[in-house]
Amino acid sequence: MIKLDNVQEGARIAVAMSGGVDSSVAAALMVEAGYEVIGITLQLYDHGQMANKKGACCAGQDIYDARTVADNLGFTHYVLDYESVFRQNVIEDFADSYLRGETPIPCIRCNQNVKFKDLLTTAKDLNAEALITGHYVQRLKGTQRSEMHRAVDHNRDQSYFLFTTTQEQLDYLRFPLGGMHKSETREHARRFGLKIAEKPDSQDICFVPSGGYADIVKKLRPGALDPGEIVHIDGRVLGTHNGIINYTIGQRRGLGVSASEPLFVIQLEPEARKVIVGPHEALAKTSILIKETNWLMDAESSTIDCKVKIRSTHEPIAATAYLKENNFAEIVFKEPEYGISAGQACVIFDNERVLGGGWITG
Repeated sequence: MIKLDNVQEGARIAVAMSGGVDSSVAAALMVEAGYEVIGITLQLYDHGQMANKKGACCAGQDIYDARTVADNLGFTHYVLDYESVFRQNVIEDFADSYLRGETPIPCIRCNQNVKFKDLLTTAKDLNAEALITGHYVQRLKGTQRSEMHRAVDHNRDQSYFLFTTTQEQLDYLRFPLGGMHKSETREHARRFGLKIAEKPDSQDICFVPSGGYADIVKKLRPGALDPGEIVHIDGRVLGTHNGIINYTIGQRRGLGVSASEPLFVIQLEPEARKVIVGPHEALAKTSILIKETNWLMDAESSTIDCKVKIRSTHEPIAATAYLKENNFAEIVFKEPEYGISAGQACVIFDNERVLGGGWITG
């Protein structure tokens, strides 16, 4: 039976419920442990538009699933309409990011600007002593403060997507699934008799149907598919394109030009509407600058030997972080890295502990 750190037995707690297996099991474990559970779901889309979309969360069928779990387990469940907030803070930002030549990660912005921000406020308004989520990440006691650590199951670890969590938020949050594997979570779902025990996991970009992000951007920003030139790094114009939003740094296939050597997207110049291509070695970077840094540590030194993740699917790599003024930091890699894109996150670790992170600049 899972007990929460620094939360009294039988206390009122809030559980963020997306309608998926993970948040539903988190709620069920809290009921089993004897807490007074209140479920909260944020409706992020129009019910009619998203009711039948597979891989979404926080809409249609998923809201129904969350409510069904709450009814079956006997606790109160609230659905809050956050469609306009989500559109402005996540979807609109997503479209603008592509127009700037970046590769955005809307899930992090959603956690930062919608879910953790407003869910925490609602949970506190309901006099809950903690907010529970189904994320695979660990909150552990440190010598001076709560610490965020990677999940036991590295294949499910979601710490990369939670680097913007503030210390105040982390002190209030709890993650009961961080110490187990996904297979254990599904076993719990079966044990509790949850009908969603075999429900597939949601997709990373929940509001993009079938991965067609360009269609979303085009709809929101009609000029996104304006044509431009595809230019070799040596200055040669190799062809034309139908919108820089169709290209990402490091892309090799589907460039629309032919050459005697393999070519990759090296740089995007949105104002000039240019796609710069070149050989693979031109992608190499030994350092990057990150902005809007968030730290979950006491900065005793401006230089940190660490490991960093520059992609959600990669294991951390050795680097040194140099903290700068105005929430910037320079990350110097021990070995060159390839295909790094502005708009992605760089998350900084000390072994398993998350120290912080920031957004990669151009």
